[in-house]
Amino acid sequence: MGSPRPTGPAMSREEADHELSRLHTERETVESTLLALQDHAGRRMLEGSELTGVTARRWARAEATITRLWTCFDLYTDALRAARELRNRHRWPTRDDLTDLTDLLHGTLTVPAEQPADSEGATEGATEELTLGRLVSRMNSSYARALDVVVATEAVWSTLPARIDLLAEELQRVRSLARSVGVRPGEHPSGDALEQITAELTSLRAEVLRDPLAFWKAAGGSSAPGGGRLDPTRYDTAARALEDIRRDIDAVLTVRQDAEQRLLRLRDMLSRADRTLAEARTARVEVLAKIAASEVPAVSGPPTALQEKLSRAAEYRRYAQWNRLSPLLEALEEQAEDELDRARESLSAVTAPLAVRAELRGRLDAYRAEVTRCGAAQDRLLTERYDAARRLLWSAPCDLGAAAEAVRRYVHAAREFFVPRQGDAASAEHRGKR
Repeated sequence: MGSPRPTGPAMSREEADHELSRLHTERETVESTLLALQDHAGRRMLEGSELTGVTARRWARAEATITRLWTCFDLYTDALRAARELRNRHRWPTRDDLTDLTDLLHGTLTVPAEQPADSEGATEGATEELTLGRLVSRMNSSYARALDVVVATEAVWSTLPARIDLLAEELQRVRSLARSVGVRPGEHPSGDALEQITAELTSLRAEVLRDPLAFWKAAGGSSAPGGGRLDPTRYDTAARALEDIRRDIDAVLTVRQDAEQRLLRLRDMLSRADRTLAEARTARVEVLAKIAASEVPAVSGPPTALQEKLSRAAEYRRYAQWNRLSPLLEALEEQAEDELDRARESLSAVTAPLAVRAELRGRLDAYRAEVTRCGAAQDRLLTERYDAARRLLWSAPCDLGAAAEAVRRYVHAAREFFVPRQGDAASAEHRGKR
């Protein structure tokens, strides 16, 4: 027991009995919490584990704290026992007894000094003087810090390894699927990625077992033991990477199921493109024969590169090289669509002069029919301009520029003929109303 002697009057018998009862209750509470900590599953796992990093440092401090806790508890128990024995000497304690009781209950104990959180054993052997009340408070705070380490560690160990094991099982399933479609390390990026994820999960699990607190984020401002949350960043990264690979493998499996139909569609698309190009070449010969056009775009032949890729795709399918077939089919489908569009555009460009000639013929015939309906079919000017336009449009090769000008002149003359006739009809109608 430490000296300094407490100042103030000695306690009364009732005050001494009340203080003894209160301190005894606190002792029982402290003892039950220490025993619970002693039996805590997380503490037993920590004691039997080879720890590293953050966990090794924090557990070393927590172990020292627990040892000091028991030492302080024993000192507290001895002081309380001495006070109880003194009180039990006499039913009605003398003044000297009450004075001694006050010294015991309100005086100080020499106890091991608390080790700072960032200390590495520098305070070994240091002591301090604390009253019984301050000692209880100190033991409670020390207990909370030690329990925080135990609870946080158990939270990581009870959660993350199991999740890693489940992910490892899913990894094995994906690896089996990958091998079934030819995705192997050194031959496909996804095969290499699976090996990297396997190594990462193995390393992650070992690190979680050795240094669980490296995967724990304490809650800021929280004083509750175990306040915080799991930090699954590395686990989540591996899980996302595995999910991406699983989708790639599923896509390859889909290719295996749909490869024949997709190859047939590709052959049909390329065949249509070839036929369209052949039609464009035939049309170009016709255009050059029928239209006096100086610029008719040339028509390319069928793309041999696409046919070679199609043959390679068929070979991949024949030898079940699905991982190679998948990207090739996707590229081929896009290129085949582009090729079909190019063939159609080529046909449209080649036949454009024929379309222009057909449009001019249709316009000439439409105005001729309107002129005939109006009774001007025998008009000399209109007849001459119509015959001139018709000769140009129905001659071969047709000069589209001259034909377009002849049609324009005929249309202009016809419109000039229509305007007076329409004006005369309007005047006659006006006179009839009068």
